[in-house]
Amino acid sequence: MSSLCNKQVLLGVSGGIAAYKSAELIRRLQDTGATVRVVMTPAAQHFITPLTLQALSGNPVHTEMLDPEAEAAMGHIELARWADLVLVAPASADFIARLTQGQGNDLLSTVCLATAAPIAIAPAMNQAMWSAASTQANISSLNERNISIFGPASGSQACGDVGPGRMLEPEEIASAAETLFSPGTLAGKTVVITAGPTREAIDPVRYISNQSSGKMGYAIAEAAIEAGARCILITGPTCLTPPEKAQTFKVTSALEMHEASLREAVHSDIFIASAAVADFRPAQNADQKLKKTASDTMSIELVKNPDIVAAVAALEDKPYTVGFAAETQNLENYAKDKLRRKNLDLIVANDVSRSDIGFNSDNNAVTIFGPERTNVIAECSKRQLARQLIDLIAQEIPSE
Repeated sequence: MSSLCNKQVLLGVSGGIAAYKSAELIRRLQDTGATVRVVMTPAAQHFITPLTLQALSGNPVHTEMLDPEAEAAMGHIELARWADLVLVAPASADFIARLTQGQGNDLLSTVCLATAAPIAIAPAMNQAMWSAASTQANISSLNERNISIFGPASGSQACGDVGPGRMLEPEEIASAAETLFSPGTLAGKTVVITAGPTREAIDPVRYISNQSSGKMGYAIAEAAIEAGARCILITGPTCLTPPEKAQTFKVTSALEMHEASLREAVHSDIFIASAAVADFRPAQNADQKLKKTASDTMSIELVKNPDIVAAVAALEDKPYTVGFAAETQNLENYAKDKLRRKNLDLIVANDVSRSDIGFNSDNNAVTIFGPERTNVIAECSKRQLARQLIDLIAQEIPSE
C-alpha cells in the first residue's frame, strides 16, 4: 500500500501551461489513497478552471485569501493545518521566487508560510527561466530549507524551446511524493472497529442502552487511519463525528451490529470490538407506545443478543480479533476468562467502576491481556491509548 494512503495532500496550482497536468495529478494522487484539496493562484485560473479541479478532487477549490465560509474567514490557516503535504505543481518561476522570499500575497503562498507540513514543488517554466541565475539561487535556498524539488525534466516546451524546465509527468510527481513518507505500521491492512452503544427497542419511543459514548472506538479508528490502515467503523448511536477517512456504517441494535460485523469481518485483517453491545434485548418490540397502567410494576421479557466478537473469532479464516472487557470487579479474572472462552487474540480490560475514566470520559486506563502477555497502559487520553493499542497490534500481526 502506498505511503500516501490516508494522507491529506494540498495541491497548489500556479500559473503556467503545465497547469493542465494538475488534473491528471489529482487522479494519480487519489490512486495512492490520498485525499486531495486544491488551491489555485489567480494566474492558474487562466489555464484551467477551478470547476474542473473541483470535479476531479471531489472538494471545493480554494482561490481566495479571506474565505467567508471558513472559520473566522481564515481559510489559509485551516488549509495549512489540514494538510499532511503541500505539493505545488506546477510551480512557476514567479511562485518559486515568492516562496523563497517568504511572501504571502495570495492564498497559496500564505498557506506555505503557515503550514507545518512538508512542502514539495514541481517546477515548470521555459528553459531560459530555469537556467537563470536568480532561479537557481532560489532553488538552492529552498533546498536548504528542506523543501523538496521534484524535477524539472528536459525536453520540448510549449514555447518551442528544448531544454530543462518541463514539469515532471503526474505519475512521476505522485511517486516522488510517496518517498516523503514511510508506510504506516498497518499499511495494507483492513481494520474493522465497532464503537458506541446499541439501543434495544422496547416500543417506538423507549429502548434499553448503556452509557458508552463511543469515544474509545472512534479514537481507535483515527489511530488505525494514522497507521495507514483501511478503516471500517461500525458505530451505534453517538454524538460523535466519524473520522473523515473511515468507511462508516451506522447501526442501532445489537442484531444490526452483528450483521454488519460478520459481513465486514470476513474481508478484514483485524477486528476490534470496542462497542458496548447490549447483552439482552426485549423479546417483544411493541408496535405502539406502551401506556401507563394501574400496576406499579412492568415486566419485560429479555432474550440474549448474539455475541459479536465471539462470532467473529469463530470464523474459519478469522481476522486478528481484539475484544474489550468493561468490568466493575475482578477485572483480571473476568478478562482472562473472556480471552480464553471467546478465542480472542487480545482483550482490553478497563475498570468502569471509576468515574474518572471509561464511559463518557476523555481518558482511560487499561490492561491488555494476550495468551502470553500482559500490557498495562496507565491513565492517558483515549487518543493516546488508541495509538498505543494500534502499535501493539501492529507488532503482533505479520507484515505484508
